[in-house]
Amino acid sequence: MAVRSISTGVVDQSAADLAAEHDSRLYNADLAPTTTAQRTWGTYNYIALWFSMSMEVTTYMLASSLIAGGMNWKQAILTILLGNLIVLVPMLLNAHAGAKYGIPFPVFVRASFGTRGANLPAMLRAIVACGWFGIQSWLGGQAIAAMIGVLWPQTAQMPLVLWVSFLGFWLLNMYVVWRGVESIRFLQCFSAPFMLVMSLTLLFWMLHKAGGFGPMLSAPSRFHTTGSFLRFFFPSLTAMVGYWATLSLNIPDFTRYAKSQDSQIVGQAFGLPVAMVLYSFIGIACTSASVTIFGEPVWSPITLLGRFHQPFAALLALVALLIATLNVNIGANVVSPSNDFSNLAPRLISFRTGGLITGFLGLAMMPWKLMSSFGNYIFGWLIGYSGLLGPVAGIMVADYFLIRGTRLDTVSLYRRGGPYEYTRGINPRAIVALGAGVTVALIGLAVPSLRFLYDYAWFVGFFVAAASYYLLMLGCRTVASTAP
Repeated sequence: MAVRSISTGVVDQSAADLAAEHDSRLYNADLAPTTTAQRTWGTYNYIALWFSMSMEVTTYMLASSLIAGGMNWKQAILTILLGNLIVLVPMLLNAHAGAKYGIPFPVFVRASFGTRGANLPAMLRAIVACGWFGIQSWLGGQAIAAMIGVLWPQTAQMPLVLWVSFLGFWLLNMYVVWRGVESIRFLQCFSAPFMLVMSLTLLFWMLHKAGGFGPMLSAPSRFHTTGSFLRFFFPSLTAMVGYWATLSLNIPDFTRYAKSQDSQIVGQAFGLPVAMVLYSFIGIACTSASVTIFGEPVWSPITLLGRFHQPFAALLALVALLIATLNVNIGANVVSPSNDFSNLAPRLISFRTGGLITGFLGLAMMPWKLMSSFGNYIFGWLIGYSGLLGPVAGIMVADYFLIRGTRLDTVSLYRRGGPYEYTRGINPRAIVALGAGVTVALIGLAVPSLRFLYDYAWFVGFFVAAASYYLLMLGCRTVASTAP
Protein backbone atom coordinates (compact mmCIF):
# COMPACT_ATOMS: atom_id res chain seq x y z
CA MET A 1 0.00 0.00 0.00
CA ALA A 2 0.98 3.66 -0.32
CA VAL A 3 2.46 5.21 2.82
CA ARG A 4 2.61 8.96 3.23
CA SER A 5 5.50 10.68 4.98
CA ILE A 6 4.04 13.61 6.95
CA SER A 7 7.42 15.25 7.56
CA THR A 8 8.45 15.43 3.92
CA GLY A 9 5.08 15.67 2.15
CA VAL A 10 5.80 12.70 -0.11
CA VAL A 11 4.13 9.31 -0.66
CA ASP A 12 6.16 6.10 -0.73
CA GLN A 13 4.53 3.61 -3.07
CA SER A 14 5.11 -0.03 -2.22
CA ALA A 15 6.89 -1.80 -5.07
CA ALA A 16 4.85 -4.90 -4.27
CA ASP A 17 1.60 -3.05 -5.01
CA LEU A 18 2.73 -2.11 -8.50
CA ALA A 19 4.36 -5.45 -9.20
CA ALA A 20 1.06 -7.18 -8.52
CA GLU A 21 -1.32 -4.78 -10.23
CA HIS A 22 0.44 -2.90 -13.04
CA ASP A 23 -0.24 -3.35 -16.75
CA SER A 24 3.00 -4.06 -18.60
CA ARG A 25 1.83 -1.74 -21.40
CA LEU A 26 1.92 1.17 -18.94
CA TYR A 27 4.90 0.32 -16.78
CA ASN A 28 8.65 -0.10 -16.82
CA ALA A 29 11.42 0.62 -14.34
CA ASP A 30 12.01 4.14 -15.71
CA LEU A 31 8.33 5.13 -15.36
CA ALA A 32 7.81 3.55 -11.92
CA PRO A 33 7.46 5.83 -8.87
CA THR A 34 10.78 6.62 -7.24
CA THR A 35 11.67 4.80 -4.04
CA THR A 36 12.96 6.40 -0.85
CA ALA A 37 16.50 5.38 -1.80
CA GLN A 38 16.16 7.20 -5.14
CA ARG A 39 15.06 10.48 -3.54
CA THR A 40 18.50 12.08 -3.34
CA TRP A 41 17.89 15.63 -4.60
CA GLY A 42 18.01 18.38 -1.96
CA THR A 43 17.54 22.14 -2.16
CA TYR A 44 21.03 22.71 -3.55
CA ASN A 45 20.40 20.25 -6.38
CA TYR A 46 17.37 22.25 -7.55
CA ILE A 47 19.20 25.56 -7.27
CA ALA A 48 22.06 24.00 -9.24
CA LEU A 49 19.56 22.62 -11.76
CA TRP A 50 18.25 26.10 -12.55
CA PHE A 51 21.63 27.81 -12.54
CA SER A 52 23.08 25.18 -14.87
CA MET A 53 20.05 25.27 -17.21
CA SER A 54 19.79 29.07 -17.19
CA MET A 55 23.45 29.77 -17.80
CA GLU A 56 23.66 28.75 -21.41
CA VAL A 57 23.65 30.18 -24.88
CA THR A 58 19.92 30.30 -25.61
CA THR A 59 19.23 32.22 -22.38
CA TYR A 60 21.91 34.71 -23.33
CA MET A 61 20.38 35.00 -26.80
CA LEU A 62 16.88 35.28 -25.33
CA ALA A 63 17.98 38.33 -23.36
CA SER A 64 20.17 39.81 -26.07
CA SER A 65 17.31 39.55 -28.59
CA LEU A 66 15.36 42.08 -26.51
CA ILE A 67 18.20 44.57 -26.94
CA ALA A 68 18.46 43.73 -30.64
CA GLY A 69 14.68 44.25 -30.89
CA GLY A 70 14.88 47.77 -29.49
CA MET A 71 14.64 47.64 -25.67
CA ASN A 72 17.10 49.29 -23.32
CA TRP A 73 18.66 47.25 -20.52
CA LYS A 74 16.11 48.24 -17.84
CA GLN A 75 13.15 47.33 -20.03
CA ALA A 76 14.76 44.01 -20.92
CA ILE A 77 15.50 43.07 -17.30
CA LEU A 78 11.94 43.92 -16.25
CA THR A 79 10.49 41.80 -19.07
CA ILE A 80 12.65 38.80 -18.17
CA LEU A 81 11.99 39.02 -14.42
CA LEU A 82 8.23 39.31 -14.90
CA GLY A 83 8.12 36.43 -17.38
CA ASN A 84 10.05 34.10 -15.08
CA LEU A 85 7.97 34.97 -12.02
CA ILE A 86 4.87 34.14 -14.05
CA VAL A 87 6.15 30.80 -15.31
CA LEU A 88 7.35 29.89 -11.80
CA VAL A 89 3.68 29.51 -10.77
CA PRO A 90 2.72 26.59 -13.10
CA MET A 91 6.24 25.22 -12.58
CA LEU A 92 5.69 24.81 -8.81
CA LEU A 93 2.10 23.65 -9.22
CA ASN A 94 3.02 20.81 -11.59
CA ALA A 95 6.14 20.00 -9.55
CA HIS A 96 3.99 19.11 -6.53
CA ALA A 97 2.73 15.79 -7.92
CA GLY A 98 6.21 14.67 -8.93
CA ALA A 99 7.58 15.29 -5.46
CA LYS A 100 4.53 13.84 -3.66
CA TYR A 101 4.09 10.63 -5.66
CA GLY A 102 7.49 10.14 -7.33
CA ILE A 103 5.96 9.91 -10.81
CA PRO A 104 7.29 11.37 -14.09
CA PHE A 105 5.33 13.71 -16.36
CA PRO A 106 3.92 11.09 -18.81
CA VAL A 107 2.49 9.12 -15.88
CA PHE A 108 1.16 12.21 -14.08
CA VAL A 109 -0.70 13.38 -17.20
CA ARG A 110 -2.57 10.06 -17.35
CA ALA A 111 -4.77 11.38 -14.54
CA SER A 112 -6.24 14.08 -16.78
CA PHE A 113 -5.92 12.66 -20.31
CA GLY A 114 -6.35 8.95 -19.56
CA THR A 115 -3.94 6.03 -19.60
CA ARG A 116 -3.80 6.08 -23.41
CA GLY A 117 -4.74 9.69 -24.04
CA ALA A 118 -1.64 10.82 -22.09
CA ASN A 119 0.41 9.99 -25.15
CA LEU A 120 -0.95 13.09 -26.95
CA PRO A 121 0.37 15.78 -24.54
CA ALA A 122 3.48 13.70 -23.95
CA MET A 123 4.24 13.71 -27.67
CA LEU A 124 3.57 17.45 -27.98
CA ARG A 125 6.08 18.04 -25.20
CA ALA A 126 8.53 15.55 -26.68
CA ILE A 127 8.51 17.06 -30.18
CA VAL A 128 9.21 20.54 -28.77
CA ALA A 129 12.03 19.09 -26.67
CA CYS A 130 13.50 17.46 -29.78
CA GLY A 131 13.52 20.88 -31.45
CA TRP A 132 15.34 22.34 -28.44
CA PHE A 133 17.77 19.43 -28.45
CA GLY A 134 18.61 20.17 -32.06
CA ILE A 135 19.03 23.90 -31.34
CA GLN A 136 21.36 23.28 -28.41
CA SER A 137 23.37 20.74 -30.37
CA TRP A 138 23.74 23.20 -33.22
CA LEU A 139 24.94 25.94 -30.86
CA GLY A 140 27.33 23.53 -29.19
CA GLY A 141 28.71 22.60 -32.59
CA GLN A 142 29.14 26.29 -33.42
CA ALA A 143 31.09 26.79 -30.18
CA ILE A 144 33.39 23.86 -31.00
CA ALA A 145 33.91 25.17 -34.54
CA ALA A 146 34.69 28.62 -33.13
CA MET A 147 37.26 27.11 -30.74
CA ILE A 148 38.89 25.31 -33.65
CA GLY A 149 38.88 28.64 -35.52
CA VAL A 150 40.69 30.32 -32.61
CA LEU A 151 43.38 27.64 -32.64
CA TRP A 152 43.59 27.30 -36.44
CA PRO A 153 42.23 30.48 -38.09
CA GLN A 154 42.43 28.94 -41.56
CA THR A 155 39.47 26.68 -40.70
CA ALA A 156 37.10 29.60 -40.03
CA GLN A 157 35.57 29.49 -43.52
CA MET A 158 35.32 25.71 -43.81
CA PRO A 159 31.67 24.51 -43.57
CA LEU A 160 32.86 20.93 -43.04
CA VAL A 161 34.43 21.93 -39.72
CA LEU A 162 31.09 23.25 -38.44
CA TRP A 163 29.17 20.13 -39.47
CA VAL A 164 31.77 17.76 -37.98
CA SER A 165 31.71 19.82 -34.76
CA PHE A 166 27.92 19.66 -34.70
CA LEU A 167 27.82 15.88 -35.08
CA GLY A 168 30.64 15.46 -32.56
CA PHE A 169 28.75 17.44 -29.94
CA TRP A 170 25.62 15.43 -30.71
CA LEU A 171 27.52 12.21 -30.00
CA LEU A 172 28.79 13.63 -26.71
CA ASN A 173 25.19 14.27 -25.65
CA MET A 174 24.25 10.72 -26.55
CA TYR A 175 27.08 9.38 -24.39
CA VAL A 176 25.83 11.29 -21.33
CA VAL A 177 22.29 10.01 -21.97
CA TRP A 178 23.62 6.47 -22.00
CA ARG A 179 25.19 7.01 -18.57
CA GLY A 180 21.78 7.80 -17.01
CA VAL A 181 20.10 10.46 -14.84
CA GLU A 182 22.68 10.44 -12.03
CA SER A 183 25.32 11.69 -14.47
CA ILE A 184 23.06 14.71 -15.01
CA ARG A 185 23.06 15.51 -11.28
CA PHE A 186 26.86 15.21 -11.20
CA LEU A 187 27.26 17.57 -14.16
CA GLN A 188 24.95 20.17 -12.61
CA CYS A 189 26.64 20.15 -9.20
CA PHE A 190 30.05 20.55 -10.81
CA SER A 191 29.28 23.07 -13.51
CA ALA A 192 26.86 25.48 -11.80
CA PRO A 193 29.52 27.33 -9.75
CA PHE A 194 32.01 27.09 -12.63
CA MET A 195 29.55 28.66 -15.05
CA LEU A 196 28.81 31.50 -12.64
CA VAL A 197 32.50 32.38 -12.44
CA MET A 198 32.99 32.15 -16.20
CA SER A 199 29.89 34.24 -16.95
CA LEU A 200 31.02 37.01 -14.61
CA THR A 201 34.45 36.89 -16.25
CA LEU A 202 32.86 37.51 -19.66
CA LEU A 203 30.81 40.37 -18.21
CA PHE A 204 33.83 42.15 -16.76
CA TRP A 205 35.81 41.56 -19.94
CA MET A 206 33.12 43.35 -21.95
CA LEU A 207 32.93 46.01 -19.24
CA HIS A 208 36.62 46.74 -19.77
CA LYS A 209 36.24 46.87 -23.56
CA ALA A 210 33.28 49.25 -23.34
CA GLY A 211 34.98 51.57 -20.88
CA GLY A 212 32.72 51.10 -17.85
CA PHE A 213 29.08 50.43 -16.98
CA GLY A 214 28.02 53.87 -18.23
CA PRO A 215 29.02 53.28 -21.87
CA MET A 216 28.22 49.56 -21.56
CA LEU A 217 24.57 50.18 -20.71
CA SER A 218 24.14 53.37 -22.71
CA ALA A 219 22.26 51.85 -25.65
CA PRO A 220 18.90 53.68 -25.59
CA SER A 221 15.44 52.27 -26.19
CA ARG A 222 14.39 52.54 -29.82
CA PHE A 223 10.71 52.78 -28.82
CA HIS A 224 9.58 56.40 -28.82
CA THR A 225 5.95 55.83 -27.83
CA THR A 226 4.24 53.68 -25.21
CA GLY A 227 2.19 51.98 -27.92
CA SER A 228 5.23 50.92 -29.93
CA PHE A 229 6.90 49.58 -26.78
CA LEU A 230 3.85 47.56 -25.72
CA ARG A 231 3.53 46.01 -29.19
CA PHE A 232 6.99 44.53 -28.67
CA PHE A 233 6.71 43.97 -24.90
CA PHE A 234 3.69 41.65 -24.77
CA PRO A 235 4.90 39.14 -27.39
CA SER A 236 8.31 39.25 -25.72
CA LEU A 237 6.73 38.51 -22.33
CA THR A 238 4.92 35.55 -23.87
CA ALA A 239 8.26 34.36 -25.26
CA MET A 240 9.84 34.64 -21.79
CA VAL A 241 7.09 32.40 -20.39
CA GLY A 242 7.27 30.14 -23.44
CA TYR A 243 11.01 29.66 -22.91
CA TRP A 244 10.28 27.46 -19.88
CA ALA A 245 6.81 26.28 -21.00
CA THR A 246 8.36 22.91 -21.79
CA LEU A 247 9.89 22.36 -18.37
CA SER A 248 6.78 23.67 -16.60
CA LEU A 249 5.10 20.49 -17.89
CA ASN A 250 7.77 17.90 -17.25
CA ILE A 251 9.19 19.31 -14.01
CA PRO A 252 7.85 16.16 -12.25
CA ASP A 253 10.63 14.30 -14.10
CA PHE A 254 13.02 16.08 -11.74
CA THR A 255 10.97 16.66 -8.59
CA ARG A 256 10.23 12.93 -8.37
CA TYR A 257 13.77 12.64 -6.97
CA ALA A 258 13.19 15.31 -4.27
CA LYS A 259 13.89 14.44 -0.64
CA SER A 260 10.88 16.55 0.36
CA GLN A 261 8.40 19.10 -0.99
CA ASP A 262 10.30 21.90 0.75
CA SER A 263 13.52 20.92 -1.04
CA GLN A 264 12.08 21.40 -4.50
CA ILE A 265 9.89 24.42 -3.66
CA VAL A 266 12.66 26.44 -2.01
CA GLY A 267 15.25 25.37 -4.56
CA GLN A 268 13.10 26.30 -7.53
CA ALA A 269 11.61 29.50 -6.07
CA PHE A 270 15.13 30.81 -5.53
CA GLY A 271 16.97 29.19 -8.42
CA LEU A 272 14.72 30.00 -11.41
CA PRO A 273 14.21 33.79 -11.10
CA VAL A 274 17.66 34.54 -9.66
CA ALA A 275 19.56 32.46 -12.20
CA MET A 276 17.56 33.77 -15.17
CA VAL A 277 17.85 37.44 -14.19
CA LEU A 278 21.55 37.13 -13.39
CA TYR A 279 22.53 35.41 -16.59
CA SER A 280 20.11 37.46 -18.68
CA PHE A 281 21.75 40.62 -17.34
CA ILE A 282 25.05 39.33 -18.64
CA GLY A 283 23.53 38.80 -22.10
CA ILE A 284 21.80 42.18 -22.00
CA ALA A 285 24.92 44.03 -20.83
CA CYS A 286 27.23 42.36 -23.33
CA THR A 287 24.83 42.99 -26.23
CA SER A 288 24.33 46.60 -25.16
CA ALA A 289 28.12 46.97 -24.95
CA SER A 290 28.47 45.54 -28.46
CA VAL A 291 26.44 48.52 -29.73
CA THR A 292 28.97 50.85 -28.11
CA ILE A 293 32.02 48.88 -29.26
CA PHE A 294 30.99 47.72 -32.74
CA GLY A 295 28.13 50.08 -33.63
CA GLU A 296 25.54 47.27 -33.87
CA PRO A 297 23.92 44.77 -31.48
CA VAL A 298 25.59 41.35 -31.68
CA TRP A 299 23.04 38.95 -30.20
CA SER A 300 25.02 35.68 -30.44
CA PRO A 301 27.82 35.25 -27.86
CA ILE A 302 29.66 32.96 -30.24
CA THR A 303 29.72 35.69 -32.90
CA LEU A 304 30.63 38.26 -30.26
CA LEU A 305 33.64 36.29 -29.06
CA GLY A 306 34.78 35.99 -32.65
CA ARG A 307 35.05 39.81 -32.85
CA PHE A 308 37.96 39.86 -30.39
CA HIS A 309 41.49 38.83 -31.27
CA GLN A 310 42.63 37.42 -27.92
CA PRO A 311 42.84 33.64 -28.50
CA PHE A 312 43.25 32.49 -24.89
CA ALA A 313 40.32 34.53 -23.53
CA ALA A 314 38.07 33.57 -26.44
CA LEU A 315 39.00 29.90 -26.10
CA LEU A 316 38.25 29.87 -22.36
CA ALA A 317 34.89 31.57 -22.86
CA LEU A 318 33.90 29.15 -25.62
CA VAL A 319 34.75 26.17 -23.40
CA ALA A 320 32.39 27.64 -20.77
CA LEU A 321 29.63 28.01 -23.37
CA LEU A 322 30.14 24.42 -24.46
CA ILE A 323 29.83 23.04 -20.92
CA ALA A 324 26.70 25.11 -20.32
CA THR A 325 25.12 23.92 -23.55
CA LEU A 326 25.79 20.27 -22.69
CA ASN A 327 24.19 20.72 -19.26
CA VAL A 328 20.96 22.28 -20.42
CA ASN A 329 20.63 20.00 -23.42
CA ILE A 330 20.72 16.88 -21.26
CA GLY A 331 18.76 18.28 -18.33
CA ALA A 332 15.97 20.09 -20.17
CA ASN A 333 15.79 18.44 -23.58
CA VAL A 334 16.53 14.73 -23.09
CA VAL A 335 15.07 13.63 -19.75
CA SER A 336 11.48 14.52 -20.63
CA PRO A 337 11.22 13.21 -24.21
CA SER A 338 13.05 10.04 -23.20
CA ASN A 339 10.32 9.37 -20.64
CA ASP A 340 7.62 10.44 -23.11
CA PHE A 341 8.80 8.06 -25.83
CA SER A 342 9.15 5.31 -23.22
CA ASN A 343 5.53 5.93 -22.26
CA LEU A 344 4.43 5.03 -25.81
CA ALA A 345 5.66 1.45 -25.44
CA PRO A 346 7.18 0.82 -22.00
CA ARG A 347 8.04 -2.78 -22.79
CA LEU A 348 10.07 -1.80 -25.86
CA ILE A 349 11.42 1.71 -25.22
CA SER A 350 13.66 2.39 -22.22
CA PHE A 351 15.00 5.78 -21.08
CA ARG A 352 18.17 5.21 -23.10
CA THR A 353 16.27 4.26 -26.24
CA GLY A 354 14.01 7.30 -25.81
CA GLY A 355 17.11 9.48 -25.57
CA LEU A 356 18.43 8.10 -28.85
CA ILE A 357 15.07 8.80 -30.53
CA THR A 358 15.24 12.37 -29.21
CA GLY A 359 18.69 12.81 -30.67
CA PHE A 360 17.76 11.66 -34.16
CA LEU A 361 14.56 13.74 -34.25
CA GLY A 362 16.58 16.76 -33.11
CA LEU A 363 18.77 16.36 -36.18
CA ALA A 364 15.73 16.02 -38.44
CA MET A 365 14.20 19.34 -37.28
CA MET A 366 16.98 21.40 -38.92
CA PRO A 367 17.90 23.66 -35.98
CA TRP A 368 20.05 25.93 -38.16
CA LYS A 369 16.82 27.31 -39.64
CA LEU A 370 15.13 27.83 -36.27
CA MET A 371 18.08 29.97 -35.14
CA SER A 372 18.62 31.91 -38.37
CA SER A 373 17.54 35.23 -36.75
CA PHE A 374 16.33 36.62 -33.43
CA GLY A 375 12.90 37.18 -35.01
CA ASN A 376 12.54 33.50 -35.91
CA TYR A 377 13.73 32.53 -32.44
CA ILE A 378 11.40 34.81 -30.44
CA PHE A 379 8.27 35.33 -32.55
CA GLY A 380 8.27 32.06 -34.44
CA TRP A 381 9.72 29.28 -32.31
CA LEU A 382 9.11 30.39 -28.70
CA ILE A 383 5.66 31.94 -29.06
CA GLY A 384 4.49 29.31 -31.54
CA TYR A 385 5.09 26.28 -29.38
CA SER A 386 3.89 28.09 -26.23
CA GLY A 387 0.42 28.02 -27.84
CA LEU A 388 0.64 24.21 -27.88
CA LEU A 389 2.01 23.67 -24.38
CA GLY A 390 0.13 26.36 -22.45
CA PRO A 391 -3.18 24.47 -22.83
CA VAL A 392 -1.59 21.24 -21.57
CA ALA A 393 -0.33 23.06 -18.46
CA GLY A 394 -3.79 24.55 -17.85
CA ILE A 395 -5.46 21.14 -18.00
CA MET A 396 -2.88 19.54 -15.69
CA VAL A 397 -3.22 22.26 -13.04
CA ALA A 398 -7.04 22.28 -13.19
CA ASP A 399 -7.23 18.50 -12.91
CA TYR A 400 -4.73 18.02 -10.07
CA PHE A 401 -5.73 20.95 -7.86
CA LEU A 402 -9.36 21.80 -8.72
CA ILE A 403 -10.78 18.39 -9.64
CA ARG A 404 -8.71 16.01 -7.48
CA GLY A 405 -7.45 18.18 -4.63
CA THR A 406 -3.89 16.80 -5.13
CA ARG A 407 -5.08 13.21 -4.52
CA LEU A 408 -4.03 10.48 -6.97
CA ASP A 409 -4.45 6.71 -6.92
CA THR A 410 -0.89 5.85 -7.91
CA VAL A 411 -1.51 2.16 -8.63
CA SER A 412 -4.37 3.01 -11.01
CA LEU A 413 -2.03 5.21 -13.07
CA TYR A 414 -0.25 2.01 -14.13
CA ARG A 415 -3.23 -0.19 -15.01
CA ARG A 416 -6.20 -0.20 -17.35
CA GLY A 417 -9.81 -0.21 -16.21
CA GLY A 418 -9.38 2.04 -13.19
CA PRO A 419 -10.51 5.62 -12.51
CA TYR A 420 -8.20 6.94 -15.23
CA GLU A 421 -9.58 4.69 -17.98
CA TYR A 422 -12.35 7.13 -19.07
CA THR A 423 -13.37 6.00 -22.59
CA ARG A 424 -11.06 3.18 -23.71
CA GLY A 425 -8.14 4.91 -22.02
CA ILE A 426 -8.85 8.39 -23.39
CA ASN A 427 -10.52 11.32 -21.62
CA PRO A 428 -12.47 13.05 -24.41
CA ARG A 429 -13.06 16.12 -22.20
CA ALA A 430 -9.33 16.73 -21.97
CA ILE A 431 -8.97 16.38 -25.74
CA VAL A 432 -11.79 18.91 -26.33
CA ALA A 433 -10.27 21.35 -23.82
CA LEU A 434 -6.84 20.97 -25.41
CA GLY A 435 -8.27 21.60 -28.87
CA ALA A 436 -10.11 24.70 -27.64
CA GLY A 437 -7.01 26.12 -25.99
CA VAL A 438 -4.72 25.51 -28.97
CA THR A 439 -7.26 26.83 -31.48
CA VAL A 440 -7.87 30.09 -29.64
CA ALA A 441 -4.16 30.59 -28.93
CA LEU A 442 -3.01 30.06 -32.52
CA ILE A 443 -5.96 31.44 -34.49
CA GLY A 444 -4.18 34.78 -34.76
CA LEU A 445 -1.77 33.21 -37.25
CA ALA A 446 -4.61 32.71 -39.71
CA VAL A 447 -6.81 35.72 -38.82
CA PRO A 448 -4.82 39.00 -38.84
CA SER A 449 -7.45 40.86 -36.80
CA LEU A 450 -6.95 38.32 -34.00
CA ARG A 451 -3.17 38.51 -34.02
CA PHE A 452 -3.21 39.72 -30.40
CA LEU A 453 -4.36 36.24 -29.33
CA TYR A 454 -1.17 34.77 -30.81
CA ASP A 455 0.93 37.44 -29.08
CA TYR A 456 -0.47 36.11 -25.76
CA ALA A 457 -0.47 32.48 -26.94
CA TRP A 458 0.65 30.77 -23.72
CA PHE A 459 -1.67 32.80 -21.49
CA VAL A 460 -4.67 32.44 -23.80
CA GLY A 461 -4.15 28.70 -24.24
CA PHE A 462 -3.59 28.09 -20.53
CA PHE A 463 -6.73 29.82 -19.29
CA VAL A 464 -9.06 28.73 -22.12
CA ALA A 465 -8.04 25.07 -21.72
CA ALA A 466 -8.14 25.16 -17.90
CA ALA A 467 -11.60 26.74 -17.80
CA SER A 468 -12.96 24.42 -20.50
CA TYR A 469 -11.61 21.34 -18.75
CA TYR A 470 -12.94 22.33 -15.33
CA LEU A 471 -16.43 22.97 -16.68
CA LEU A 472 -16.48 19.73 -18.67
CA MET A 473 -15.29 17.68 -15.67
CA LEU A 474 -17.69 19.11 -13.08
CA GLY A 475 -20.18 16.30 -13.57
CA CYS A 476 -17.72 13.40 -13.51
CA ARG A 477 -15.13 13.87 -10.80
CA THR A 478 -13.13 10.68 -10.38
CA VAL A 479 -11.10 11.10 -7.22
CA ALA A 480 -10.34 7.62 -5.92
CA SER A 481 -11.56 7.17 -2.36
CA THR A 482 -8.45 5.18 -1.50
CA ALA A 483 -6.06 7.90 -2.64
CA PRO A 484 -3.81 9.28 0.10
